[in-house]
Amino acid sequence: VRALLGDEAVYEAAAAEAFPEYNKAHLVSLELPDRSGDIIITTYGELDKNNYLDPRTAQVATVDHIKQNCTKLRPAADEELPSAYIEEFRSALDFELSKYVGEAYPKGVCAVYCTSGKDIEGPGADFGLAAVISAARRSPHNFCNGDWHSIWTLEFNDGLQFVEIKGKIQVGAHYFEEGNVQLDTNIVCKDSTILQSPEDCAVSITNIIRRHESEYLSSLEESYLNLSDATFKLSSPIRWFTLL
Repeated sequence: VRALLGDEAVYEAAAAEAFPEYNKAHLVSLELPDRSGDIIITTYGELDKNNYLDPRTAQVATVDHIKQNCTKLRPAADEELPSAYIEEFRSALDFELSKYVGEAYPKGVCAVYCTSGKDIEGPGADFGLAAVISAARRSPHNFCNGDWHSIWTLEFNDGLQFVEIKGKIQVGAHYFEEGNVQLDTNIVCKDSTILQSPEDCAVSITNIIRRHESEYLSSLEESYLNLSDATFKLSSPIRWFTLL
């Protein structure tokens, strides 16, 4: 692209705009500089164009979007983090979700962010969380790649003692041994649970996420049973997500 444009300034300007959007849209995950884990590039953790919060480690990473790596790391400031009350719910869900993702997706990563009400100090007000899952499998020697992304928004209604759950699952697969066959599909899910203790909420929400994702994966696999051989092979990268 740089060679085609023939203008370094134009390339840099275009890249500075395009790469961050690509990384966020694809929920790209990058290893933190201190190797304490991975950070997902998502709008939920975006503090500015180049700085992203990792809520699990309470750190902020500076990201080079073009090179797709983290260049710096600092402790998050108090105002960038949720209150202790909200953190109880966030961290409990992060713990349960991490166990699920570790079991379900090879090299999958997840994070839980506070989306509203982060300064609430105790019961009596509503707040929101978002759970993000990103998994990818690259296998060029098998001529196929697969991606699984899901975002679950959680609205905690204190008055009704109710948690509204909305999810979007997006799956991409690419098979390129005999031609170029691609899959890009998604589904929107809705569910709910009662507002309980942080630990009980975390278990309930994670079970709901597990059920919806398992059902969707099963439906995708079933849809390929009667398709042509080339198209059926698209199910291979999809099925990889359950092979742990």
